[in-house]
Amino acid sequence: MFLAVDYRWNWAGVWRYRGQFALGWLTTLGLSLAAMVVSVAAGFLLMLGCRGRWMPVRLICAGMVELVRGSPLLVQLLIGYYIIAEALHAGFPMLVGIVLLGSFHAAYLAEIFRGAVESIGASQLEAARAVGFDRMQTYRFVIVPQAMRRALPGTTGQLVSLLKDSSLLSVIGIEELVQKVRVMNAASYAPLEGYLPLAAAYLIVTLPLARLARGLERRFAYET
Repeated sequence: MFLAVDYRWNWAGVWRYRGQFALGWLTTLGLSLAAMVVSVAAGFLLMLGCRGRWMPVRLICAGMVELVRGSPLLVQLLIGYYIIAEALHAGFPMLVGIVLLGSFHAAYLAEIFRGAVESIGASQLEAARAVGFDRMQTYRFVIVPQAMRRALPGTTGQLVSLLKDSSLLSVIGIEELVQKVRVMNAASYAPLEGYLPLAAAYLIVTLPLARLARGLERRFAYET
């Protein structure tokens, strides 16, 4: 059986490190929030680049999206921190982790944004040109307001994945929640008592976000 009958729970040993657990949880939330801002901004810029007028810009942005989406986040963290960041003498793990995590999910958000923009009917673009809107005004007043509503459900789901992927930042030395739990388990010799609160801490945040994503999907559902 998975749990022995005579297993002795050691919640007292884990309780002694509750401060470190709370610090790790707050660190994870802060890193995730900062990476979300980076991912949304970079994803929007990548989407604009993929739809740009100049071929070199389109090729570069599309290549970046495919390159990032075609390799695991763990590999990108290791290469980005231990090779690229070391070469640039960027010795700030948290900053590097936020940029790498945000860039990874920005590639997926760029495709979500692109799909939302391309779902806008051609008749609306023609109407915008008919009233004299230039390209910037068309994006501002016609495309972006509608595309934002259509992209919200997919964006929310992607941000939930970003929060869970923040657990991988421990591989570059960031003491977020997972790393704090590992240290706590090693000191208290209570692995189960440490990992159960770890799962609960993620569920406290991800379940409301997942519920929000489902609600947005129902609210902004469009007929094909």
